Amino acid sequence: MTEIAGIDPDVAPSGPGCADCDAGGGWWVHLRRCAQCGHIGCCDTSPGQHATAHAAATGHPFIQSFEPGEDWYWNFQTEQMYDGPELAPPRHHPVDQPVPGPAGRVPADWQDHVH
Repeated sequence: MTEIAGIDPDVAPSGPGCADCDAGGGWWVHLRRCAQCGHIGCCDTSPGQHATAHAAATGHPFIQSFEPGEDWYWNFQTEQMYDGPELAPPRHHPVDQPVPGPAGRVPADWQDHVH
């Protein structure tokens, strides 16, 4: 496959959850994976919106869903869905991880905190 600038299929994800939410004790709705460096961030529905913040801070153009059963990409530069290569495993968060997650940090009124 031809190399795509901004996608490194050999980089593993940074962990099973949003690195920034984990560091600050936060929670997320869905997870996104930076296709260049593997940073796991939370989606724009989540309170922290860390995946978009990571893209803005680093200039890394692509994310891929880190949800089970999803393999779509988003290109922040073109603001369009994108087809890309299969990334290094794991390709999603643990299937027993709740959505929203992680377990024990999601407030009972979580729907009132989403974007």
